[in-house]
Amino acid sequence: MTDWPILSTVTFLPLVGALLILFIKDDNELARRNVRNVALLTAVFTFILSLWIWIDFDPSDPGFQMVEKSDWIGGNITYHMGVDGISMLFVILNIFLMPICILASFESVKVRVKDYMIAFLVLETLVTGVFCSLDLVLFYIFFEGGLIPMFLIIGVWGGKRRIYASYKFFLYTFLGSVLMLVAIMGMYWNAGTTAIPELLQHKFPAEMQTWLWLAFFASFAVKMPMWPVHTWLPDAHVEAPTAGSVILAGILLKLGGYGFLRFSLPMFPLASADFAPFVFTLSVVAIIYTSLVAMMQEDIKKLIAYSSVAHMGFVTMGIFAANQQGVQGAIFQMLSHGLVSGALFLCVGVVYDRMHTREIAAYGGLVNRMPHYAVVMLIFTMANVGLPGTSGFVGEFLTLLAVYQVNTWVAIFATTGVILSAGYALWLYRRVIFGALEKESLRSILDLSGREKLLLYPLVALVIFFGVYPMPVFDVTAASVETLVKSYTAALETATPGTVAALN
Repeated sequence: MTDWPILSTVTFLPLVGALLILFIKDDNELARRNVRNVALLTAVFTFILSLWIWIDFDPSDPGFQMVEKSDWIGGNITYHMGVDGISMLFVILNIFLMPICILASFESVKVRVKDYMIAFLVLETLVTGVFCSLDLVLFYIFFEGGLIPMFLIIGVWGGKRRIYASYKFFLYTFLGSVLMLVAIMGMYWNAGTTAIPELLQHKFPAEMQTWLWLAFFASFAVKMPMWPVHTWLPDAHVEAPTAGSVILAGILLKLGGYGFLRFSLPMFPLASADFAPFVFTLSVVAIIYTSLVAMMQEDIKKLIAYSSVAHMGFVTMGIFAANQQGVQGAIFQMLSHGLVSGALFLCVGVVYDRMHTREIAAYGGLVNRMPHYAVVMLIFTMANVGLPGTSGFVGEFLTLLAVYQVNTWVAIFATTGVILSAGYALWLYRRVIFGALEKESLRSILDLSGREKLLLYPLVALVIFFGVYPMPVFDVTAASVETLVKSYTAALETATPGTVAALN
């Protein structure tokens, strides 16, 4: 099995499913059912194959594993794939969420079903490619390519303001990435290669690191998104279909954090240390400001969207704390957020499919008619708050602990975000779930269907499992994170005395 190109298989298998769907007619309900089934079977089979990556992964090896390399692309671009402890779990998360997104769309998407399923399968390939790429140009192609299917998902199957939201999403993320393309060319001219493993060993000049860091930051900050370039996210979430919101919050926001870990910290360590106070400031503002904004929302999706921006603030803090606890906490927080936020958007989709409104005021007393839904929503709400025993607690606690070792005041201000998150999350839950069932339109609302239980119960199990026993994640990430932190620290220690003084 060592010769089997597993990474290429799980990356491009969804395209095979998309190709099969192209040959299915979309002119009657039976044909549309076949389209849905082919898409779901492709996504499920891809996920089953992807588990081999985890099984075959050696946690003690901090380097890239399952490496595939070929010069078939031509020129200076190499088809180079591989995963390490930082990227492997994001590959699994992306492939795990895709069948959930497709199954969640079985009943809600009625028009252009064929195009919809193709868009999701293509998106799966492109996002998986981002996490597996070991060539800078290949990474950029996958990174930018993911904009297109997501743009279509929002713009074609979204809500009333879908055109505005899709263009805003596209322009924000594309313009930020243009600077990254310029930086990639600069890196090639300086290092003479676009191979990521070689670039990780290359020492860029200190002044050049500053400009490269800023160029990559422009792209990754928008992708996460960080304050103040976050305004595209609430619009995109509100207008996107349920599955679009799940994949956007679940994995696409993680591309920015992954970029910081793969490029900014190891390749530009001097600039990363120099700009760490700047990132801490933006992170604290994001945590506090967007939490306060979330409290004022009347749309459930928009509230959860602002919550995502706040939680990504903990991620950026942990990354640029640049210690073992911070980086591992940031990775865990991203993985946990992928599960929890995706599940919350699925919960919103459950009631939206029944009532066709996301206004908080339209609900109340759902526990009387939907007890199973109330329990599931409670678990995800508590995880979003960061309750001990859920996956949301582990990442936030580690990032705060790590930042406290670096800057006490940053940790203190960031901790207020935990309190604020409890405020808006519990306020939302009380208004939607508890109280008397007074609205006539809610008296006949039905509890979770079998399909919805199949979507939500596995997420409940994972959120609780990783909250109680997070070691499967830490075992995978520990060696690679330790190597990253050591190389970062060594780069600062070997810097010129003037540079070290400036960084301190």
